[in-house]
Amino acid sequence: MTDPHPTSPAARPCGCPGYDEARLALSRRALLGTALAGGAVALGPSLTGTGPSAYAVTGRSAAGLSVPGGPVLVLLSLRGAADGLSLVVPHGDPVYYAARPRLAIPHTALLAPDAMFGLHPALAPLLPMWDAGTLAAVHATGMATPNRSHFAAMEAIEDAAPGSRERTGWLNRLLGELPGTSPLQGTAMGNQAPTSLFGAQPAFVVGRVDQAKVAGADEDGRRLASLAHAWRGSDPMSRAVRDAITGAQTFGAARDTPAGTPATAFPDSGLGRALSDVSRIVRSGVGTEVVTVDQGDWDMHTDAGTLEWGDMRRNAGDLASSIAAFFADLGPAADRVTLVTLSEFGRRVRENDDYGTDHGFGNVMLVAGAGVRGGRYLGSWPGLSDTPDADLLVTTDYRSVLAEVVTRRFGVSVAQVFPGFAPQAVGVMA
Repeated sequence: MTDPHPTSPAARPCGCPGYDEARLALSRRALLGTALAGGAVALGPSLTGTGPSAYAVTGRSAAGLSVPGGPVLVLLSLRGAADGLSLVVPHGDPVYYAARPRLAIPHTALLAPDAMFGLHPALAPLLPMWDAGTLAAVHATGMATPNRSHFAAMEAIEDAAPGSRERTGWLNRLLGELPGTSPLQGTAMGNQAPTSLFGAQPAFVVGRVDQAKVAGADEDGRRLASLAHAWRGSDPMSRAVRDAITGAQTFGAARDTPAGTPATAFPDSGLGRALSDVSRIVRSGVGTEVVTVDQGDWDMHTDAGTLEWGDMRRNAGDLASSIAAFFADLGPAADRVTLVTLSEFGRRVRENDDYGTDHGFGNVMLVAGAGVRGGRYLGSWPGLSDTPDADLLVTTDYRSVLAEVVTRRFGVSVAQVFPGFAPQAVGVMA
């Protein structure tokens, strides 16, 4: 079949100028916030690009954990606003096919269909997890009110505290509820600390596991000793530098943990490499409890495409293959890890003239791994409308999904992590 809209290179600029501005602004905000709250120091080179150029690692040493080898949360952010109506297709709603005559996924091609929903065929690598009951989808999720600005939506969904004057991310508040201390709560390597980790609790941010070390350090440790001596003060920056040095040294166990074997077949993509490194971090036993990972290029105003071509097929396939390889590579440690996908907002119901979709409202969240009651489509379906401005309405606040994950896995207080919020029952976690 001839491709009327050829797939663009993976590193292409996104279709929405505000998206790149939002990523840059949020990265600066998170880095500055870390510097103000607990100090910041750069360890190694900064990374650039539209894909997952860095992922934040926050945690405690094994000795400081309340339960050594305890639960791990991986938050995978689909940056740019993923089209949940393509990832988990509402084939039972006839409006879907009327509104998307070219982009709609045929019912016959869907995986794991029930009377209303089915998975995009590119998600085939995740089908074994679905069948095993360790993967679930919660549809029509999102924030309480529409927000189609990448910058404002990213900030709001990661702060997760509407109306609050405190600029603290929900993952940072979660860390404040967990026992233990570790230098791995240090500062930043690179500039991609997400807003969800902004706040008083420190975060260790690393581009690649093998780069998590102090640049220029020598074998006998004299340079590290000199650096620690130079930053021997009691001010926040000095403490942060010393913690960052110690954290990089503690992180050596992750560097010494082998990467995935060919049997796990991580994709040769930014997301595949990032999740391969996350697997090393978890398996190394350095005490990681929360990991954030980004996958970019979801702002598909053009060339989302069909089953034969396009960015949706590519990105969805990368997502599925990377997650499947990640859980396979974890081995026994998979019993400790829960992964959640989240995007700043969804896409419009109706396709546009460029084989794409525009900024919308409701979306889908995938929850995988430990503690998940999977093999099910959850959430209350509101029905679709076929008008130029029609959105998928939100019937489940995304915080209800996150609250169920963190309370069941970590035993923390909803009031502390999501202040002023009363979650509804979702049923995604055992």
